[in-house]
Amino acid sequence: MGALSFNLFLWARKEIDNNNMKQKINIFDTTLRDGEQTPGAKLNQEQKVELALQLEKLGVDVIEAGFPISSPGDFQAVVNISQIINNCIVCALTRAKKGDIDRAVDALQKARSPRIHTGIGASDIHIKYKFKSTREKILAQGVEAVKYAKKFISDVEFYAEDAGRADNAFLATMVTEVIKAGATVVNIPDTTGYCFPDEFGVKIKYLMENVPNIDSAIISVHCHNDLGMATANSLSGIINGARQVETTINGIGERAGNTSLEEITMALYTRKNSFYYETKINTKEISRTSKMVSQIMGIPISPNKAIVGANAFSHSSGIHQDGILKRRENYEIIDPKTIGMVTSNIILTARSGRAALKHKLISIGISMTQKELDNFYRKFLELADIKKEIYDEDLRFLF
Repeated sequence: MGALSFNLFLWARKEIDNNNMKQKINIFDTTLRDGEQTPGAKLNQEQKVELALQLEKLGVDVIEAGFPISSPGDFQAVVNISQIINNCIVCALTRAKKGDIDRAVDALQKARSPRIHTGIGASDIHIKYKFKSTREKILAQGVEAVKYAKKFISDVEFYAEDAGRADNAFLATMVTEVIKAGATVVNIPDTTGYCFPDEFGVKIKYLMENVPNIDSAIISVHCHNDLGMATANSLSGIINGARQVETTINGIGERAGNTSLEEITMALYTRKNSFYYETKINTKEISRTSKMVSQIMGIPISPNKAIVGANAFSHSSGIHQDGILKRRENYEIIDPKTIGMVTSNIILTARSGRAALKHKLISIGISMTQKELDNFYRKFLELADIKKEIYDEDLRFLF
């Protein structure tokens, strides 16, 4: 896409925004593949099927079911998931090798909407030290892999591994050539979580401006969280032209994890009036899916995890509690019911004020005059200084 066509592209996006139309962002979920690479998170066949069905219910566009060549178990998982999923693309990962692709094709035989996800390294550090090869040979191998996969399955996604550290000009050449070879989606991964949001956005914009056949494929972003910027990098990718985001539930995955599905989804949902992007995720299934993944994989959710952590909708500061009780939007930008939770939590601590205490007392059937409340509050603070948190039974005891 040249400078003129890119300017037209930007103009078209503004026109879409002005007409209040939304750009669809596809959610590619790799919980069952990249997420399972979290140490200790191995799943059996029944668990993979159970999670795949929940991901379909959640409304993801693509389920990456596994890496068939890696083990008989992964091969069977892709077979099983292919047989039961009706409303999502089922994807299988391969390296840019014919044997990998053959195995993936066999595993996807029963899939209603199959996709091959093949690729190879794009950064010089991978080309030199991982593959011990040259740019020219790596490019040829990637193109050949796409052409070979295309003989069996029409939907082929190509990943340019370690694109975050790749030379942009070479990356643009690679993307151009794999699209010519038939790639329908091109994945630009920040494999090591190296990029800052501005430079990752610039990288995607560079591709939009310098890949002449960019309109023939969807650009996807697959960001890791090594520096804590996976979600920010993915959003920067979207703003600059990406239309697919690769995510995991709870942000699990290799090393520090992947872009979190719930963060991307709710970031776009919460800012829907100022941004023109949307997903087809059923947000009311987010909390349920998060808990299911945590329980089945045995990976606890950090209390302060955005969106799904236990503290995400909990308030212990007196000032915040008073504000929440007056109007939820004072301190919450997301209604907990939107993600399938019942309500926010008022946590009583030594920092809580009278408003929160009165609210809690009324909720357990205790009413007081203002003078009684003032006296009770002093006793409450004495106990709260001893205990970290005050529970309903503590209030009943004090009363």
